[in-house]
Amino acid sequence: MNEIFNVDIKGFKAELPVLTLPSGVKIAFFNLHGAPALTEHCGKELAKLAKGADVIITAESKGLQLAHVTARELGHEFYAVARKSKKLYMQDGISVSYGSSITTGKAQELYLSKHDVDIIRGKKVAIVDDVVSTGESLKGLTDLVLKAGGIIYKKLFVLAEGAAKDRPDIEYLATIPLL
Repeated sequence: MNEIFNVDIKGFKAELPVLTLPSGVKIAFFNLHGAPALTEHCGKELAKLAKGADVIITAESKGLQLAHVTARELGHEFYAVARKSKKLYMQDGISVSYGSSITTGKAQELYLSKHDVDIIRGKKVAIVDDVVSTGESLKGLTDLVLKAGGIIYKKLFVLAEGAAKDRPDIEYLATIPLL
């Protein structure tokens, strides 16, 4: 029998499969890919928290559709996407290195195109992503925004996992435990 963790995200009830990571830690796996109703709900709720932001940024890939909905709800023409590998169109962009996330377990880099650097520079930026746990991915996004000359306005997540719920510098819609 597969284990399920039930979570209520501001009135949207979701069943999250419990998965064991290579480290042995169990997580309630949250996946927005292929879930338009859940993505719409979460993006609209995060947009309420992001009011006043000039730009939304997320990291690929699970944050992409979330940032799309959030930016659309705020009336933004663009949102910035931090990529996990350097693409051909990013030759004149910037990058940062950061520690390992709970799901990857290895050091990573984030890349930002010149276009995205230009829309961030001097602007109030809201970081939007699906889950915050160890905070390593958040550190990478924060460093990238600052390197681009942006101003960190808010750090917003659908879910705060484990001890992340106690961080004073973030906002989130619901919590999930490390199992």
